Amino acid sequence: MTLHPTPSQTVGPFYGYALPFPGGGDIAPTGHPDTLTLHGYVRDGAGAPVPDAILEFWQPAPDGSRTGAPGSMRRDPVDGGHLGRNGVDFTGFGRVPTDAAGHYVLRTLPPGGVPYLSVVLFARGLLHHLHTRVYLGTPDADAPEDELLAALEPQRRATLLASAEDHGRHRFDIRLQAENPHEETVFLAFD
Repeated sequence: MTLHPTPSQTVGPFYGYALPFPGGGDIAPTGHPDTLTLHGYVRDGAGAPVPDAILEFWQPAPDGSRTGAPGSMRRDPVDGGHLGRNGVDFTGFGRVPTDAAGHYVLRTLPPGGVPYLSVVLFARGLLHHLHTRVYLGTPDADAPEDELLAALEPQRRATLLASAEDHGRHRFDIRLQAENPHEETVFLAFD
């Protein structure tokens, strides 16, 4: 009897295993007075939470600079483990996992020069990661200044706007799919 190779099978991805690191969602220096909190839920097409997604956030510093500071992946010199950030420098980059309820939390500073944070989403079932934006201000609904927002109809535009809550908190939910396309988060394609 001759055994033939079987087709390969997907073994993962296991984003929650190796990618998150301590303090990954703490972009703002510890105790900074301008810190804002962005939180929300990632949901699939049926509205169920996605408990194993990873979100990466990219943004300029409050002064508009885009260089950031190293410090996202400090290692313990004794055991080589991840120490996370140093708590002092603004890096402009954050990586946060969702919890069992599909919830994530990011602490950052307001972006300078643009009204949004760039978001990259990795999750099970996605062959390619997804790009979107989260806008923190309240753009003019009739004539937004941002080119991307201006190109979208108002109902689709709303999927990119964070809701302001109290004390510097903003909520931004991501919906991967929806029967009603106006409920699905707008994702960007890059050529």
